[in-house]
Amino acid sequence: MVNKVTLIGRLGKDPEVRYTPDGTMVTTFGLATDEQWKDKNGEKVQRTEWHKIVTYRKLAEICGNYLVKGKLVFIEGKIQSRSWEDKEGVKRYTTEIIASNMQMLDSKGQGKSETSSFDPDSATVNNDNAPLDDVPF
Repeated sequence: MVNKVTLIGRLGKDPEVRYTPDGTMVTTFGLATDEQWKDKNGEKVQRTEWHKIVTYRKLAEICGNYLVKGKLVFIEGKIQSRSWEDKEGVKRYTTEIIASNMQMLDSKGQGKSETSSFDPDSATVNNDNAPLDDVPF
């Protein structure tokens, strides 16, 4: 079985940075992908799909420091669904992309920090142990 996702899209807003109780850095952000086609009348139709992206550890640090709203990125990862109960006791569900690889695709000068020695525009970041609960076969 395979659970692999590959996306290229733009961030809808700056990544949200938080930490797990054990201190692991986590970032989340929305990624928009779109597709275009012509309908039967020849009119252009566009549909945007939003994906919730989650990154951990070093990849989370890089995403938190260099990604900004509108940035074009390549994401590889896996789909994960989970549920929880909110404050009112209502069961909630979400589906996320747990990213294991990210590459920035925009030109230079569009990140948050311009003074770092890290070059985000040529960076591919692999986070092979990204999911905290990854269980091998």
